[in-house]
Amino acid sequence: MKSIPDAHKKVPMMFRAQVSGRSQLHYIDSNKKKAGEKQDVQLWAEQWIEKAEFVPTEKAQEVETPTYQTKTYQISWRFVTNGGQDDGMIRPVIGAKGIPFYPGSSMKGVFRQACERAERAGELQYGSCKDYCGDESEITPGRLRFEGAYPINDWTQGLVDLVHPQQGWQVKNQQTNSRSSGESAYALVSLDRPTLRFGISSIKPLSPEQWQEIWQVWENAIAVGLGTRVCAGYGHVEAAQSEILYQVRLKGQGQAAKLIDDTGEFRPNIIRGSLRGHALRIFGGLTDANTAEQLVEELFGGVQGQGTAGLLGLGFQTADLKLGIFGQNGYEQPTYNVEGDVIWSLTRPLPDAEKTALQNLVTDLMWFAMVLGGFGKSWRRADHRLFYDNDDYQKLIGCHWQWAQKPDKSHALRVWNPKKVGGFIDSVLETAKVWMQLRGKTPTPNRHADWREAWHPSRVQVWGRIARTRDECVAISWLHEPYQKGISRGERHKSIKATSLTGKIGQIGRLWHRMYPPKVQVVKQDGKPQVKSTNRFIELLTIFPDNSQESTDFLEFLKNQPDGFELLWGEQQP
Repeated sequence: MKSIPDAHKKVPMMFRAQVSGRSQLHYIDSNKKKAGEKQDVQLWAEQWIEKAEFVPTEKAQEVETPTYQTKTYQISWRFVTNGGQDDGMIRPVIGAKGIPFYPGSSMKGVFRQACERAERAGELQYGSCKDYCGDESEITPGRLRFEGAYPINDWTQGLVDLVHPQQGWQVKNQQTNSRSSGESAYALVSLDRPTLRFGISSIKPLSPEQWQEIWQVWENAIAVGLGTRVCAGYGHVEAAQSEILYQVRLKGQGQAAKLIDDTGEFRPNIIRGSLRGHALRIFGGLTDANTAEQLVEELFGGVQGQGTAGLLGLGFQTADLKLGIFGQNGYEQPTYNVEGDVIWSLTRPLPDAEKTALQNLVTDLMWFAMVLGGFGKSWRRADHRLFYDNDDYQKLIGCHWQWAQKPDKSHALRVWNPKKVGGFIDSVLETAKVWMQLRGKTPTPNRHADWREAWHPSRVQVWGRIARTRDECVAISWLHEPYQKGISRGERHKSIKATSLTGKIGQIGRLWHRMYPPKVQVVKQDGKPQVKSTNRFIELLTIFPDNSQESTDFLEFLKNQPDGFELLWGEQQP
């Protein structure tokens, strides 16, 4: 009997042993990428959809009978169920005929939690949680059967997703050229904006009022998010947000995230990730590391212990999105130009005082992110395409975000010139302290987290000036050429390029550069202050000093107020 050459290569990836040379779905092989070969996970996905069947939308009509009903919901971004792993790779649950689905058991668990909350709040009128779901021991079965959900649109596009956790590297590590354990990029398989059809049946006929109550409980349940990685922005459902805490329209441009095939994708969860990082910085400057982590997981969710469902839900309604390419000669990078509504909502009820404090906190976090930085890749830098006056420069660095509409006056007047920045930062810290105290945590800024970017005046300095036009951006050139040239023979130029302060490939810097457009300014007219529109910018440098000579020299340089830079917040070192 003849042997089959390379027999293992004829076995589908889904059934191969997860060892090197056979199948490593979680691992991104850089050698295969350089050679233009497909990764194992890409082959896995292609082999899956080749054999899978589909449910066309036109054949998936809604059903409403006294004993069975269905409803359809659109996932706003990506979605992955919590039922399967291969070699550590997160993937959807796959049902009959290869169709991905959301299990009924998961659906029941999410429904029961929301049903119990509704019952405690006295919101159930036509049934009880025990009546609908049974008791926890399952000795007494409930009358409802949860059928789960499956996609009814084309779910086969963009399945292979890249995840790159960086919280330790971005915020905590003192050595910025080293990443924390577990912060390497890895692959997972998720559905891109699927339309899911959910089904619920009853062992006895139900009245229309009962069905309406059941679906209301379900919509309250899915406002928290569905599936896994909810705390990272996955599984959020359009038109299922709970009470809105803060809504604003933004527009921005920058470097798009890359999928495994190098195509670009705008990922709305960059806004959630940014606010999570800033919350960690702010709480890290007000209390110890463990307490700061707990506070952030309460807000945004997390996986510590038994896991935490966050209080904040994020929706992003895209009004306009253009994806493109910038650069040439090997520097080509995908780009986005986007406008949309950011909607922060409350995922479960809170007492009035806590709800008000949380509304103030999420509002201040959004303003903090907008004033001092941006969202997504390279957020620490102003967009070089707008502010770096060098026609030969073809690298894509930085991003630029602005209010798409004139911000409300009460908030806009908090930051309309550099001298307002310090007071604004102090007010954000006070808002965070109020939230901490309502959650039973006492601020201890004298015992703050030992993180690189913990937001404490002994660790960070914010410098700023006014730029009347974008052409008056000054600091961006200091990132590429000496900020001070030696004038005496033998005196060296002083530069921060490619240092620990500014970073380089594989190393995060300790300096943020932002050109913030406040949209308004206050001028005197007939002796009275008047609010006017403006196209000016506040140019800001946020610096987390280290003990390097480059950092010391640069801060000494800033003390001389070059081009009007002033220290706006933080403790100036002697």
